[in-house]
Amino acid sequence: MEFSRSDEQEQVLEEVRRFADNEIRPVASEYDQEEKYPEEIMEKAAEMGLTGAHFPIEYGGAGYSTLEMAMITEELFAADPGIALCITSAGFGAEAIMEYGTDEQKERYLPPITKGESVMGAAISEPQAGSDVTSIDTRAEKDGDEWVINGSKMWITNGSVGDYFVVMAETDPHVEDRYSGFSQIVVEADRDGFSADKITGKMGIRASDTAELVFDDVRVPEENLVGSRGMGFLQLMQFFDETRTAVAAQGVGIAKGAAERALEYAQEREQFGRSISEFQAIQHKLADMHIRTEAARQLTYKSAWSVDNESQSLTALASMAKEFASRVATDVADEAVQVYGGSGFVNDYDVERFYRDSKITQIYEGTTEIQKNIVARELLGKGF
Repeated sequence: MEFSRSDEQEQVLEEVRRFADNEIRPVASEYDQEEKYPEEIMEKAAEMGLTGAHFPIEYGGAGYSTLEMAMITEELFAADPGIALCITSAGFGAEAIMEYGTDEQKERYLPPITKGESVMGAAISEPQAGSDVTSIDTRAEKDGDEWVINGSKMWITNGSVGDYFVVMAETDPHVEDRYSGFSQIVVEADRDGFSADKITGKMGIRASDTAELVFDDVRVPEENLVGSRGMGFLQLMQFFDETRTAVAAQGVGIAKGAAERALEYAQEREQFGRSISEFQAIQHKLADMHIRTEAARQLTYKSAWSVDNESQSLTALASMAKEFASRVATDVADEAVQVYGGSGFVNDYDVERFYRDSKITQIYEGTTEIQKNIVARELLGKGF
């Protein structure tokens, strides 16, 4: 087992840390409080090659592996989860196009992401359909050489800033197989009948844009279909191992950022005539925070390595990593606030924001409960 990073990887991560320190940390609180999408930072991130960094080189990406993306994600989220999510999700949904799309679709939709000219999203969840994707109501009907789409989507990342979306819709409602009959179709935001309503008042990741999408007789050409008709659900399932590993990396980054800030504050804060870092109760908190962060990191890296190497135990590992790292993120952020005491309860300090931001990692891309179901299914079905 090889635990060292290559010189190239170390150089990339150093550049990412420098970008995060200079461009993200100083303004993170501002974007959070104003619930504002960081367009200026996104432009700089694109210049750094951080938007669509995992895209193939021929489409403007850096071709980074899942493991390398996990490392980059960790560093960005340790700076600020909200802005980091904007950067890492600029090409959200592109996996379907990269795997199943036509050459023309790849040429049209991928390069604008890496250039910072466009942002995309994946439109799956609906007001009544979250964990149960097969209960979606959005329909796409064929009319000549066009698809006509009707329905709504909820909690869509990049919803009101996205230029195009990979939309999951039911195209064959009469098939008997519960998992067939769904297709993925690209819908551009400038199509007639498309509208997006930004969701505000979120607990965390406020810089990241979230919206409800409405499709009212939206027409798109038949060539916007991604892959084969009726295979959308099965296509989607292929990417959950990768996306859940990415959320695990987010959790590691949040834990890292909270733990580092708690360590720094504990050495600066004085009570009873000495630094609070000299008290054993605080020392144990700091030790536990860093131990659990490292444990989550190793599980996440193994999951990422398994994605890149197509390990047979990948599905269980991805869900393990996602469940554990998200739990560590919330626990470490909670303890960081405790170390800060009253100062951690106000937004003068980053740990208050990290505490709020951490919770989403236990919800999106499959809740904690769903991850445990998956792990149990894998254990009972074929072992691990």
